[in-house]
Amino acid sequence: MNVVTDISLVDFPLHAEIAGRSIQSYIEEIHTLYKADNRPWVIGYSGGKDSTAILQLVYLSLIALPPAERQKPVFVVSSDTLVETPVVVGLITGTLERIQQGADRHGLNLHTQQVVPKTQETFWVNLIGKGYPAPTRNFRWCTERMKINPVSEFILSRVAEYGEVIVVLGSRLAESSSRAQVMKKHKIEGKRLSKHVSLPSAYVYTPIEDWTADDVWEFLFTGSAPWGGNHQTLFDLYKDSNAGECPLVIDTSTPSCGNSRFGCWVCTVVTKDKAMDGLIESGHTWMVPLQEFRNQLHHTTLPENKSEYRNVKRRTGKVTSTGMDDDFKVIPGPYWMSYRKELLTNLLKAQKEVVKQDPTLQLITHEELEAIRIAWLHDPNEPDWEDSLPRIYQEVMGTDKNWVESDAGAFTKLDADLLMELEATHNVPAALVMKLIELELSLDGLSKRSAIFDRIGQILNQDWGNLENILADQRITNKKHDSLDNEEQVLKRQHEEYERLKTDVA
Repeated sequence: MNVVTDISLVDFPLHAEIAGRSIQSYIEEIHTLYKADNRPWVIGYSGGKDSTAILQLVYLSLIALPPAERQKPVFVVSSDTLVETPVVVGLITGTLERIQQGADRHGLNLHTQQVVPKTQETFWVNLIGKGYPAPTRNFRWCTERMKINPVSEFILSRVAEYGEVIVVLGSRLAESSSRAQVMKKHKIEGKRLSKHVSLPSAYVYTPIEDWTADDVWEFLFTGSAPWGGNHQTLFDLYKDSNAGECPLVIDTSTPSCGNSRFGCWVCTVVTKDKAMDGLIESGHTWMVPLQEFRNQLHHTTLPENKSEYRNVKRRTGKVTSTGMDDDFKVIPGPYWMSYRKELLTNLLKAQKEVVKQDPTLQLITHEELEAIRIAWLHDPNEPDWEDSLPRIYQEVMGTDKNWVESDAGAFTKLDADLLMELEATHNVPAALVMKLIELELSLDGLSKRSAIFDRIGQILNQDWGNLENILADQRITNKKHDSLDNEEQVLKRQHEEYERLKTDVA
């Protein structure tokens, strides 16, 4: 293979100016930082315009170096949450392949890497498996699990290998006021690097922080993509979706997606997904099943609908409530098991539809299905004694999978039905009996069973029995707590008055 070492051969005018500076001056700045030490660079690539611009700028800079001076590794990391908008996933995957091919052709020490969340942390395992409610602005449980952790783990692995790293991001001050505040807060005086918000031994470099959105597009269309091709597909995606870039999130200070950004197609933080709506209106009608699924999820987040879809018990097995009398309110727990089964059914139906557009599209993986199955079998409130997931899959998809042989459940449906009959006769909750027997079976054969009484106590301490009685007890408990709080306040005021009188007498 002939290695390209002359930047002129990639057809990019370095004299062109962006944000008042020539592209050549940006490249010289990057050269200075790149050659200053042995710390490897990690470029955060989300597939949007800003991260594409920063990647292009660094790529051009590397080509412009003599081969002997471009040996320090550069890692391009992209986070796939497994629920990204399919057209965006296709764009990112294809671009990363071209970048790696171009880097090999140009003799660059550059390596692309897509990271994904661990199976137990994916959206579907938490939502459908454990019953986590769809994310909202006040309970955005997905960002850290699905975006921050996978990228952070990759960066920390490079820190463990090299001691320190420089993370290169396409963050811009003009993107948002909150982003600008965070960037300025962590800036090192007189330096081009900033301290990473949360990762030790990691520093952040933001070469295009002063650019506007127009500057970004101007740079992307000033010349061809140095790894081959152009950015027309990316531009068309923005135009069709009326969207902004969903940034690569590496810490909790980085704003996650919302409003009109394209990112996760299941995002319920916003009322309407304008990006998905725009894509459908521009001709991507095969995404309608995804839109309908997302809208149904959002419907469950509305306060007036929560009691219909969510259990009154938390995953701890306890009912949590606030207020008294007319202000009494139960804080809802996970989705009911019946609704989780409905969600899985609808998701699989959507899967059948979208593969008609692209047979390679996969909305949920086999590993996630297995994890959901185990989560259902071990659910703390509503164990799926029937092991119904394989049946649901077969009914919807019309085929079967090579499921792992399950020995997780201690009971069959016949056992559960028998215990339900005994519950009606003896007024002892069937689920309680099941939990106690499961505990005994799980400890069978162990030489040390010293913790068994603690675990039995945890089970017995859950809220069992008739819901009406549980809520009545909650009301009484809340009143007692309120009365104790009032007594505490009275005693506190009396003590303060006593101390004041002592001071006056003295």
